[in-house]
Amino acid sequence: MTPEQLSQAVLDTVHAAVADGALTLTAVPATVTVERPKNRDHGDYATNVALQLTKAAAMPPRALAELLADRLRKVEGIAGVDVAGPGFLNLRLAAGAAGEVAKTIVEQGAAYGRSQTFVGQNINLEFVSANPTGPLHLGHTRWAAVGDALGRLLEAAGADVTREFYINDAGNQMNNFGMSLALRANGQDVPAGQGLYEGAYIKDLAQAILAEHPVLTQLPQEAQVEAFRTAGYKLQLRLQQESLEKFRTHFDVWFAERTLHDSGAVEGVADRLAEQGHVFEQDGALWLRTTDFGDDKDRVIVRSNGERTYFSADCAYYLNKRDRGFSPCIYMLGADHHGYVGRLKALAACSGDDPDNDIEVLIGQFVKMVKDGQEVKLSKRTGNIVTLDDVIELIGVDAARYALARSSTDNELVLDVDLLTTNAPENPVWYVQYAHARTCAVKRNAADLGLDQGAVEDFDPKLLVHPREEELLAALAEFPRVIAQAAGQREVHKVAHFLEDLAKKYHGWQSEKKDCRILPIGDEKPTELNRARLWLLEATQTVLRNGLDLLGVSAPERM
Repeated sequence: MTPEQLSQAVLDTVHAAVADGALTLTAVPATVTVERPKNRDHGDYATNVALQLTKAAAMPPRALAELLADRLRKVEGIAGVDVAGPGFLNLRLAAGAAGEVAKTIVEQGAAYGRSQTFVGQNINLEFVSANPTGPLHLGHTRWAAVGDALGRLLEAAGADVTREFYINDAGNQMNNFGMSLALRANGQDVPAGQGLYEGAYIKDLAQAILAEHPVLTQLPQEAQVEAFRTAGYKLQLRLQQESLEKFRTHFDVWFAERTLHDSGAVEGVADRLAEQGHVFEQDGALWLRTTDFGDDKDRVIVRSNGERTYFSADCAYYLNKRDRGFSPCIYMLGADHHGYVGRLKALAACSGDDPDNDIEVLIGQFVKMVKDGQEVKLSKRTGNIVTLDDVIELIGVDAARYALARSSTDNELVLDVDLLTTNAPENPVWYVQYAHARTCAVKRNAADLGLDQGAVEDFDPKLLVHPREEELLAALAEFPRVIAQAAGQREVHKVAHFLEDLAKKYHGWQSEKKDCRILPIGDEKPTELNRARLWLLEATQTVLRNGLDLLGVSAPERM
């Protein structure tokens, strides 16, 4: 019996009590929460449903709990129900009820853990969105790992998700990019302090462009800058895309900012927002009164000289997302964009949307890398830069994705190259992957012995009663809820923490004590217990593999 099935059993009991007149309620809740108690002496699961309904039922919570307990004790799969405290219900599962989870997992396979929690939501998930003026760096890498994993989680929880990369290909930085490339192509140094790009990669890009277009340096200066800007943009964007694909981060949409300008969307922002009554004129400029909705200051849309601000492009982009039917629109931004939270939320409100439902802004804190105890510095414009490709080379895709996903984005993060390339339990990704590989090794050994788990009708879940098996089964049963919570709370790291706990419970189950042996040894004949434990083994393997896949991390069969 999974937590979802137990929750439904409690809910069905409430409905039955209302139907036969034992309980008077005008409305029954859609869901009932059951949770694992911290103290296992309090049962396998607990629910506060009686406390939740006491006011509506006009009954003391403990009396209501006793009424429900009497009925729940008759439900198949529930061995006992105790009323505790002011009206908590502590539930104990019958022998075999927990073991049924193993069968459920094996039968569902890759689908186990998925739900319809957010079905009907059409989510736009924007992340990374780097300027096409240089390679992706370590900060972008964090969002590449977390954003892609969040997209996988949201889809697993039933949402439709569009992963989008916003290409910042309009504005003065693109002109500076073209000028920097032209200077390098002509053998000149890029002067410092003028907003140009000085990184060593600029020289490499310029040489690559010249190799393909050797006549560009013969053009007049203005035409040269434009030509290098166009060619450099295409080349650098392609390199970014190749790096992201190598990092297993796929985008459904690559949205170019300049399309907003070319289509007139930026020019039309003021008129569209004016319909909601929050646009005003002051000192010859057009403003959006975002302070009406909590922003720290009002924002200029059109300057007094008629020039559109960068914020006007932000407005056009948000309106474009909403025109495409997305809600919520999730923005995943770096720590240096913290000021965007208030203005984007206020923008949604000014456009007539609900800022609590239609837009979310997530901020990721800084990340740094250390090797041999020393920080590896990064600087986008000086050439001393840790790129996404560097991270892949130093750590590997699996270790990097896992390490970046396992820490809350609210916290700054340090990637220890030495730790993450060590094959030891201290390395969290190795620890989880090793648990999966270990399950595969046991299955290979079972096959060598001619032992399989048998047909489903021969599986006896009541045999899985060892305390460590009960702990493992309880952890496996929580996986669907972990996915739904991690997706809903936008906290990818909860999946990694779950996997590490699951790996620990699996390693504990197959500890050196040898009292939960899966395979017979010597001349021992296979028993139904051996086969039941093979079911539990495969269930554990399935959840480890499904969880790693949600993080974009491989599940190796040998290590």
